[in-house]
Amino acid sequence: MKTSIRLVTSYSFKETKVGGNMNKSKLSVRQMCVLALFLAIEIIMYLTPIGYLRINALSVTLMHVPVIILASTMGPAAGAFLGFVFGCTSVIGATMTPGITSFVFSPFITVGGISGNFFSLVIALVPRILLGVIAGYVFKFAKKYAKNTPVAAGIAAAVATVCHTIMVLGLIVILFGPQYSQALGISQAALNGVMAGVIGTNMIPEVIVAVVSNMALATALSSRYVGIAQQA
Repeated sequence: MKTSIRLVTSYSFKETKVGGNMNKSKLSVRQMCVLALFLAIEIIMYLTPIGYLRINALSVTLMHVPVIILASTMGPAAGAFLGFVFGCTSVIGATMTPGITSFVFSPFITVGGISGNFFSLVIALVPRILLGVIAGYVFKFAKKYAKNTPVAAGIAAAVATVCHTIMVLGLIVILFGPQYSQALGISQAALNGVMAGVIGTNMIPEVIVAVVSNMALATALSSRYVGIAQQA
């Protein structure tokens, strides 16, 4: 009788233990599937006109939107990963189809006698990685105090997009100010005015699209994959 009790107890423990491992495995697979989905979206957007809409010297981009949504859904680490992918597409695009100012995003090209360098990678990658980090942490902070997922998602999207634009334009001015002015055919003194105009024409639409998209999709994904969002 004692032997039977021991066998049943042992079997129940082992079954629970295996079940726990299965749940963890499913969660890991779910995370990988969501990451793969957003990675595919980012690549598809890059390969189509949806990702980059070229306007004059700079492009209006929607590539930041999946980064913000993923960061809000799965956390800063996942956002940083997709932000890195975003940055890589920027380097590839500037290298393969260069414009007059593409040297600021690619160290592999020379345009009009002006060559990119290591700082081109800094501009292309660092703001995009930080975009995901900022979106993830702002979403967590805003959700903690606002107690409202759509509101937190909107705040995260707005803050992350503004920070991303300011970082990119600021680094261009700091690291390539004279070269950028030369490429545009303007004086360096006029460059700040040009950048202010870019903020008005590029950043505002990017903020609006990011806020609307994140409020809708991050809310839906957070409710569907709440376990992922909490553990990321």
